[in-house]
Amino acid sequence: MTAEELRDMGADAAYLRLLQSGGAPHFIGYYALVMGLQGRPWNDCKGEEKKALRLRFDALKAELAPANAIESALNELGVILPR
Repeated sequence: MTAEELRDMGADAAYLRLLQSGGAPHFIGYYALVMGLQGRPWNDCKGEEKKALRLRFDALKAELAPANAIESALNELGVILPR
């Protein structure tokens, strides 16, 4: 993927793709991606803007929540189910 394709895709869609491919969720990684795509230093936002980013991050993680108890158990053991 090129930088231009990443910009066109947007931070949320790109981060969701990362999670879907097995990447572990981490707020700072998401935060840095959002800031970088805006041409800002990774640690530039504060206060309400940062709280809003956290809500977006949590919503992205929720999209990948386990569908059932067996998937939850496998996730806890570190087994990644094919998607």
